[in-house]
Amino acid sequence: MIRFRYICLTVAAAAIVTLSSCSSTPTAENPSAPVASTPATEAVSENSHSGHGSKQKININSAILSELDKFEAKLGVPALSNKIQANRPYGSPEDLVTKKVITQEQFDQIKDQVGVQEVVLTGEAKDVDYMSKLGLMKGHLLVAQELLDQNQPKQAEPHIGHPVEEIYVDVEDQLNERKVKEFKTTLVSLQDLVKSSPKNSKVKTNFTSSMQAVDSAIATLPDAQRSKPGFVLQVINELLDSANSEYGAAIANGKVTAPIEYQDSRGFVVYANELYKGISSQVAQADPEAHKAIDTSFAELIKVWPAAIPPAQAVKIPNDVTKLVKTIEENSQKVVDKSNTQAQL
Repeated sequence: MIRFRYICLTVAAAAIVTLSSCSSTPTAENPSAPVASTPATEAVSENSHSGHGSKQKININSAILSELDKFEAKLGVPALSNKIQANRPYGSPEDLVTKKVITQEQFDQIKDQVGVQEVVLTGEAKDVDYMSKLGLMKGHLLVAQELLDQNQPKQAEPHIGHPVEEIYVDVEDQLNERKVKEFKTTLVSLQDLVKSSPKNSKVKTNFTSSMQAVDSAIATLPDAQRSKPGFVLQVINELLDSANSEYGAAIANGKVTAPIEYQDSRGFVVYANELYKGISSQVAQADPEAHKAIDTSFAELIKVWPAAIPPAQAVKIPNDVTKLVKTIEENSQKVVDKSNTQAQL
């Protein structure tokens, strides 16, 4: 896949390799491509949080489950994400083998993607990371809302819990830096209420408050930035990257065997599509062919998730979903490249 979000990460990591032989680098399967001239890194730090959907090595000491699902999908090992999480901390990537989380043969398939360190983001890359994580929260809540509307509180509850259990801690520092009012307690309160009293009228009120809290956190980014196609396309592709990983972990032998992952991926795609609609007219004006390819691919992607409650048989196999995501990313890159070229004239 073309990865256009974090070229600055790649440059900084390469420099660190030269100076200290200690860095996180993109994998051969996932090379980064240019996206912005803004510096994106400051340093490499031990045990820092791994970005959800980031393109450098995945920090197995702090990556959230949705990120670890990339390994689960690639290796086809059920519940691998939870097993990796349960065996922390790791002193080195090879500890996955010594702790018997996976075999040496399995490790050899993913070793170029495994890390225990991470590059610290700055500039636009940091803003993309911030909005992407909040976008994942939105995706979880959107699918939870669908399930609550269908009187499925037990299925909805995990998707209310994921923003708290997986994502909030990963974005908390940025929330504090941006002076966002704490809303973790709001999410926890909603989760507890859905668990204990799903028919309580307060569920709807608390849900609205939770969604508004996420929207307010997103709104700390300038309006101009949130409506800029180049920026939004980066966020969209972060969401789609995570959706692709979740979907891969959800499907086995053409069937939906992990409903939660299926639902996660549905929520991420729905929100990504919503974001694209907000910039589609600008993209169409900048590059009509790229817009047509992106729009067509989104239309096909949406069909993969016909409802929040999954069908027994998958609409598409993971490889087909990957192709659609790749098409969107490739054409997004064209838009960004053209925008950067025009800016330099």
